[in-house]
Amino acid sequence: MSGAKLCVVPCGSLKIWSKNPNAGPTKAKEVYIGNFSRTCIEYAEKFYPNSYIILSAKYGFLFPDELIPEDYNVTFNDPKTKPIGVDELRKQVKEKGLTRYDKIVVVAGSSYVNIVRKVFAGKKIVTPLKGLGGMGPMISAMKKAIREGKEL
Repeated sequence: MSGAKLCVVPCGSLKIWSKNPNAGPTKAKEVYIGNFSRTCIEYAEKFYPNSYIILSAKYGFLFPDELIPEDYNVTFNDPKTKPIGVDELRKQVKEKGLTRYDKIVVVAGSSYVNIVRKVFAGKKIVTPLKGLGGMGPMISAMKKAIREGKEL
């Protein structure tokens, strides 16, 4: 599949269970309810409807319809929470058939970009949010792109 693009979006600390503790197992694309995560997922669904994955600090690469059983609190920013490692992520890339993508588009902050660069070494990594500053400007840029139907 030459030229195939995979979009990687971040998980987020705010999850469905903080709003609805009885939500039970929920699809990955519906779990992360923080403004930034939601916007990244919306962006991915608009421009990469059949080729995006969510990078979870606990579960690694999740397809949008994969079920997450319950709330958790794991972050790449705190080693004490035991986030998933690069070796494990590389294994998932093979297991989930993600090696077929030539271009990896990371719609996330720099900590995610750095992890994806390590996991997909040798692939072309595209970072459309780079240089936009904090989450506010990133969200605005994505919302504008979605509205106008123009990829960043």
